[in-house]
Amino acid sequence: MGAPGRAEPAGPRGWSRSGSSGLRSGDERGERGYLAGESPLLSPELRGETPPGSACPPRPFPVSPALAMADGCGTGKEPPYPGAAAALRRWEQLRRRAAAPWARGLLAVAAGLGLFYAALRVPLRLRDGLAAVTSSFISGLIFVFEWWHFRKYGTSFIEQVSVSHLRPLIGGVENSPPAPAAFSAGENEANRQNMPECKMWRNPLNLFRGAEYSRYMWVTGKEPLTYYDMNLSAQDHQNFFTCDTDALRPSDTVMQKAWRERNPQARIKAAYQALELNNDCATAYVLLAEEEATTIVDAERYFKQALKAGEMIYRKSQNCHSQSPQHEAQLRRDTNVLVYVKRRLAMCARKLGRIRESVKMMRDLMKEFPLLSMLNIHENLLEALLELQAYADVQAVLAKYDDISLPKSAAICYTAALLKARAVSERFSPETAFKRGLSTAEINAVEAIHRAVEFNPHVPKYLLEMKSLVLPPEHILKRGDSEAVAYAFFHLQHWKRIEGALHLLHCTWEGTFRMIPYPLEKGHLFYPYPSCTETADRELLPTFHEVSVYPQKELPFFIHFTAGLCSFSAMLALLTHQFPELMVVFAKAVLRVLWPVSAPSVLASG
Repeated sequence: MGAPGRAEPAGPRGWSRSGSSGLRSGDERGERGYLAGESPLLSPELRGETPPGSACPPRPFPVSPALAMADGCGTGKEPPYPGAAAALRRWEQLRRRAAAPWARGLLAVAAGLGLFYAALRVPLRLRDGLAAVTSSFISGLIFVFEWWHFRKYGTSFIEQVSVSHLRPLIGGVENSPPAPAAFSAGENEANRQNMPECKMWRNPLNLFRGAEYSRYMWVTGKEPLTYYDMNLSAQDHQNFFTCDTDALRPSDTVMQKAWRERNPQARIKAAYQALELNNDCATAYVLLAEEEATTIVDAERYFKQALKAGEMIYRKSQNCHSQSPQHEAQLRRDTNVLVYVKRRLAMCARKLGRIRESVKMMRDLMKEFPLLSMLNIHENLLEALLELQAYADVQAVLAKYDDISLPKSAAICYTAALLKARAVSERFSPETAFKRGLSTAEINAVEAIHRAVEFNPHVPKYLLEMKSLVLPPEHILKRGDSEAVAYAFFHLQHWKRIEGALHLLHCTWEGTFRMIPYPLEKGHLFYPYPSCTETADRELLPTFHEVSVYPQKELPFFIHFTAGLCSFSAMLALLTHQFPELMVVFAKAVLRVLWPVSAPSVLASG
């Protein structure tokens, strides 16, 4: 604050540097200044002042510069710019007359007459040129539709129709695959590796619907999950949490219907009905934790109740699982519920900052149920260990699960690359490496990055923040954009924590594509990249996310063909409209060249 009686300098448009009261007073001063013609943004002539170096006396009111020059600064003498007085006076009079109401009315009448004339004349012109522009218009429509179909579905519509419908009608027969023969185990494995895999996997780090997905939708107004993704989750819940003996228990019967409900409120209502029938219904607590809890703390509270009920039911099922196949199926269901609840409790502890407790729960779960490796609990463990910066433990987990016999994932490949990059990234310099060559450790790090990029080429753009992230879906496609989003969403912070790791990735990741020039046909360390990932990722990821496509598709032939046809026909239509006689001569010449015998008769009949 300045001293009393001393005004502080004002900002633009009279804004004061002081608080809200000062801002208000500054606005008032600015408003009075504008009304009085004192704004610093106005010229001296418009404020009625005498500009520096001018012989014109100040005016009591603001005027336009044109009028000031036209009347000699109001003195009746010759204006300061000789020869411009008459032109400036005429311009000023014209401007005033154009602003009059009668002038605006006259302009509106003239515009109406012009439109009326165009309405009478244009149809005649259109009728004359209709034959010329029809082909251009139709080819333009074909081009626009072909481009839209390619952008939406990634294939050419004309090519798809030709191959799928016209080819069988013409008589083309597709080469049928030969009958399967007896292969050895090695050949079977090789053929299985060469087949593109488009299986949907449950995201091991999927978020909570009520506490995370729903909160995102409340804030942004965007739906983070697609219907296809939620439908896959509904199928998973029915497979995990239901069995044939549910009809014997009323609460499980209600929950069996709840997992099939599409409306979230109906599912929550059914869960409360199941709890009224049986207060120890573990699956009801699971549903409430996933969908009704709006915070992780509430979700953890529900999961603890589910754990208490699930352990009791699991012990009962263990005692009688050998009595019948139905009891064995019930034991599998109760095992799935118990594993799911313990895993989600470990994830709650991880999100609430109790990371060591989370790691212990995951290790105990993996020891208790070693056969459930397909649930990929080790990926949860890897992320928690990276948060603890326990890199030796991370390496031990990788040594166990980064095996040739186990399915790979982006978490496995990129975590292995991160650990090898950590050993050299701090001292890595591209200039130095170019001069002296790469060391053994640097070569290992670069090869690990190339291996990871070959497995999933979409991840580096998210790690390097070249593409924006969205919330990961509940299901992912291995080697697809959905897996890349899920990995980068949780692991970007771990790459940033290691100094130089992202710089090393930035310098080396694009070198992978030189080793695999045709990734859809042949891979380097993995089987060829599947061609079905784009379509599946579009179903899994929300519509507001731009799906990453690999490899980048070239425009189909029919896109170029329709674009050329549209441009050529439009040019012909324009030339025919502008130079009809010349185009007739040109058409006759073309017909004579193409059909020298029949051209005269055709032209004569025309």
